[in-house]
Amino acid sequence: MTTAPILIIDDDATFNAVLVRAFVRRGMPARGVTSPDEARAVIRQAAPELVVLDLNLAGTSGLTLIPELLAARQDCRIVVLTGYASIATAVEAIKLGAMQYLAKPVEIDAILAALEDATPEIEGAITAEPMSVSRLEWEHIQRILQANEGNISATARALQMHRRTLQRKLGKRPSPFAPLAGGS
Repeated sequence: MTTAPILIIDDDATFNAVLVRAFVRRGMPARGVTSPDEARAVIRQAAPELVVLDLNLAGTSGLTLIPELLAARQDCRIVVLTGYASIATAVEAIKLGAMQYLAKPVEIDAILAALEDATPEIEGAITAEPMSVSRLEWEHIQRILQANEGNISATARALQMHRRTLQRKLGKRPSPFAPLAGGS
């Protein structure tokens, strides 16, 4: 178990505080920030070794912080968390240098294990089972959204879809849901 400080980057202040408290209770120093700007200030001040990074930071992709984190500290271990996992974003996170990609809700022990593991992994994001049509649509939307750097309007135009329709689709997970990280 490491004793290096853990930087939590998540725009959900409540979830962020819960994670910080959980790490501190386990005797691990942790600091939480809720915006990319706050994260950049911490990165400049003291390059973190361990980072838990939310994929969506108030409409901005958290993935944009990965190159900055690795530039500040080459051996930085980054675990990406998301409430809406997709294969496209999981692959992109790992390509950029994240160690693991976990779907929320996630147990603190799973995050700790991911931070300790030296092998990059997309936990459970790729399954042998065929995807449902709604899951395929979700994956396609995620790829186009990623290609447009999270810009909803540009993504809606590329998909030839009304912006509000796209926002509704992004607001819910595909159903029936193919198993993602954590199974079930």
